[in-house]
Amino acid sequence: MSQDMEELTALNRDYVASVQNCDVKRFDQILAPEFYCSNPDKTLVDRAAFLAQTARPIAIRNLRAHDVIIRIMGDFAIIHAATSYTTGDGQQATGRYTDCWAKKNGRWLAVSAHVSR
Repeated sequence: MSQDMEELTALNRDYVASVQNCDVKRFDQILAPEFYCSNPDKTLVDRAAFLAQTARPIAIRNLRAHDVIIRIMGDFAIIHAATSYTTGDGQQATGRYTDCWAKKNGRWLAVSAHVSR
């Protein structure tokens, strides 16, 4: 496995864990200044709004990513994955996400996310 693939695999794990744990500090480290996220409710939020949204407690539990596909094209990467989680009322649910990453100054940063449920 290439170093970039290892880094992106670890960053993807961090990203999913940070969503589950409302870890604003970690997102602040890995989101590019120009980051945007398309939410399941069809809203588009910039980096500041995403960090504010991340700070709010979430009702889902046991968030897991699976069927992860990482495509690296030079200093750009796309990560596609399926998710499974437990809703606030205890139901099992699934979703998908696509995250785009750019390598800047030797460091991978998330520049875009699209989440569906």
